Amino acid sequence: MPTVTFTEAVAQILKEDPRYAPEAYPFIREALDFATQSLKKPSEGPGRHVTAAELLEGIRQYALKEYGPMAMTVLNSWGIRQCADFGQIVFNLVNKEFLGKTEEDSVRDFDHGYDFETVFRAPFEPDESNAE
Repeated sequence: MPTVTFTEAVAQILKEDPRYAPEAYPFIREALDFATQSLKKPSEGPGRHVTAAELLEGIRQYALKEYGPMAMTVLNSWGIRQCADFGQIVFNLVNKEFLGKTEEDSVRDFDHGYDFETVFRAPFEPDESNAE
């Protein structure tokens, strides 16, 4: 069976699961690379594995770095409204063998991450303690 490219795999995923915009998939891949580098994980091997919690934190940081106060708006425009959506995207990529997982990993690991309003909006709201 011929190997498909990332772009071809995303096209297949979008036919099977059209909930998320095509842009969400490279974003998740880039956020995973960002998380791996931030955690100083090796570039290959079992020590590279990133847990759902680590990936969620990497996604949060990467989204804020890339999109700042527009992060939540961008994610929402891609159909991503909660951490469980990140899990669905990750496992769509796992199912196409573009990401790996351990036996212990589950899509449910992403269900109880953070509140989008808190992590993507609150940091940019005015500090009312300084308002007079």
